Amino acid sequence: MKEFISGAELKQMFISAAALVDRNKQSINDLNVFPVPDGDTGTNMALTIGNAAKELQKASDTATVGKISEIAASALLRGARGNSGVITSLLFRGFSKSIKEKETANGADLAAALAEGVETAYKAVMKPAEGTILTVSRVSSEAAVEACAESESIEAILDVAIVSAKAALAETVNQNPVLKKAGVVDAGGMGYVYILEAFKAAMLGNPIEASEPSNAAEEQQVLVDMENFTFTYDTVYIVRKGENCDLKAYAEYLNTIGDSLVIGEDDEVFKVHVHTDVPGEALTEAAKHGTLELAKIENMRTQCEDIAAGKKAKSTDDLEAVEEELESAEPWNPESSGRKIAPPEKKYGVVSVCVGDGVAEMFRDLGVDQLVSGGQTMNPSTEDILKMVDATPSEVVLILPNNKNIFMAAEQCKPLSEKEVVVVPTATVPEGITAMLNLDPSATVEENLETMTEAIKGVTTMQVTYAARNSDFDGYAINEGDYLALCGKSLFGTDQDVNVLLRALAEKCRELDSEFLTIFYGEDITEEEAKTAEAIFAEICPDAEVTLLSGGQPVYYYLISAE
Repeated sequence: MKEFISGAELKQMFISAAALVDRNKQSINDLNVFPVPDGDTGTNMALTIGNAAKELQKASDTATVGKISEIAASALLRGARGNSGVITSLLFRGFSKSIKEKETANGADLAAALAEGVETAYKAVMKPAEGTILTVSRVSSEAAVEACAESESIEAILDVAIVSAKAALAETVNQNPVLKKAGVVDAGGMGYVYILEAFKAAMLGNPIEASEPSNAAEEQQVLVDMENFTFTYDTVYIVRKGENCDLKAYAEYLNTIGDSLVIGEDDEVFKVHVHTDVPGEALTEAAKHGTLELAKIENMRTQCEDIAAGKKAKSTDDLEAVEEELESAEPWNPESSGRKIAPPEKKYGVVSVCVGDGVAEMFRDLGVDQLVSGGQTMNPSTEDILKMVDATPSEVVLILPNNKNIFMAAEQCKPLSEKEVVVVPTATVPEGITAMLNLDPSATVEENLETMTEAIKGVTTMQVTYAARNSDFDGYAINEGDYLALCGKSLFGTDQDVNVLLRALAEKCRELDSEFLTIFYGEDITEEEAKTAEAIFAEICPDAEVTLLSGGQPVYYYLISAE
């Protein structure tokens, strides 16, 4: 009977939880209620807890359970994606608070930590709904606390927690009307069950191994691809910009000595990735544009030989490792995790989440300072948003999440930034645009939040996408690949002809007596198809001002704003 766990054991429990959630992320995604291509709960939870596992890999096995839980909680908070990821981070923030002074933890400590995690999450969520991960974690923790009266065994307590969590998960389909209509259990709740199961397996000495990133066939394909490259050295480096920095001229030079060129920049530095036979010349030329700070050079031909010999190949196109080194090397404020805080140049600045070149350009034209790439199917993390908040040169930073599943991750930036952060509750891109149009630089923060929030109530967002799977939802018999139209938060209709749906949406706009209609067409729509859509709305809504713009957004063929 195991009565205590060490820091090393708790570390392995978290790492195993990340591995098990990652292995099962697709089955969690498949529980998505709407048959639209945005089932990302499993992906968000896997990325969130995966961030904790990544940080814990660096932790000493002699660390206490309090220190391990602190590292995990911090990484979960910064890596949180989507509502499910944020709630998971909140659960383990409370967990960490409960055992922060402990060197080891017994069964009662573990049960109390799970319970405090639930309390923390419920307090943080403004309108906690039953039939969700909150319910599953609450029922499970309550059972675990009660079990302490019968046994001191950590295994027994985890057993009770898992059994109770599974029973609560099964009941979610009856507690949540939306889940009941779709006939599925809560996706976040299922993810939480996997976490508990992984905790138990690791505690018993059976840790869950992370999935292999590729199989033998994929590795062979990599080998074939690498055998056909032109240049030898994969070269990645970071340069702090100098007074005479001319990236356009430098990029033109690099294209003469290599290929696969990628250059990223911010106000202070630029990062280069290039394949070349003369990395030294690339670095020497870089010195004309600034000060070299960090470089990584790898021989891709040697990597080919490693793969052929059955060894694991290194990634040559991933800047993540170098970016991590840059963050750890930056002599910036330690309270901001190595990021430089932009000094205020004005009262208000705005960070907007969006995807698509046209949509991004619209936000820039309206005065948005920083853009975070993300939306449906790709929710940015709290850390992603926080970096842009800190880079905004203003006293107050307004965040436009433009997606209901990003709102909570944005909210987590408030305690992490030195700036005053205000999250405007925009659930769609059209709402974000309207909110931006109503920002008054001379008004108070409270007045702006009230005005912007009130303004977005007058926006009706319509979206056209496709069915990701067969489904019978809300009275609609939906076939995979059908066009789907959404109006507000509801499924509006489905058809195999997109123009049929567009006409129906236009009729709805006429019913709403909409005065302004803006149609953003996506990356999969041709200009000719888009003009047909514009003509449909102009015909059916002759009194409305119809504007057609290339949004370039993925997933959604059309985003329509009706005001």
